[in-house]
Amino acid sequence: MFIELIATVFAGVACAGIAMLINIIFGRRLPKWVMPIAAGAGMIGMTISNEYTWYDRTTEKLPEGIEIATVIDEQSWLRPWTQVWPYTKRFNAVDTGTMRTNESLPDQRLVDLYFFGRWSPVNQAPMLLDCATAKSAMLIDGVEFADDGSVSNADWQSMDEADPILKLACET
Repeated sequence: MFIELIATVFAGVACAGIAMLINIIFGRRLPKWVMPIAAGAGMIGMTISNEYTWYDRTTEKLPEGIEIATVIDEQSWLRPWTQVWPYTKRFNAVDTGTMRTNESLPDQRLVDLYFFGRWSPVNQAPMLLDCATAKSAMLIDGVEFADDGSVSNADWQSMDEADPILKLACET
């Protein structure tokens, strides 16, 4: 976040400098408000660019085995350009590289689910998926594993069979 702030300030200074050079080339005939307007436009442009490139920059750095499951785009009336071109604000990923299975329960998969969001830290949660019944359970406090690998005290939730998280875990 701090790096983006510094980049935005430098973009404003660079655009103001370009406006100043253009003013010198034209014999100082441009109005005095051109430099501040150019600086502001450069800063707004840099901010918009950072918003739209965040998803690509983040997904490029993901380690092998982490697959994108869902992408959530956002539109806002406070940012009118997002009505035409929405930007990705958050996404979920499944770590298929460290997925675990149990021989006695072959339809169940234990995966790490990652939640990425613009301006928020990455969160990770273990999730147990039952491919046969299309159910999931987050493994939080109170969940216990028996000796055979079965889970007790889990809060099972029904999932749509087309859910991307379920598909990623069960088809891998």
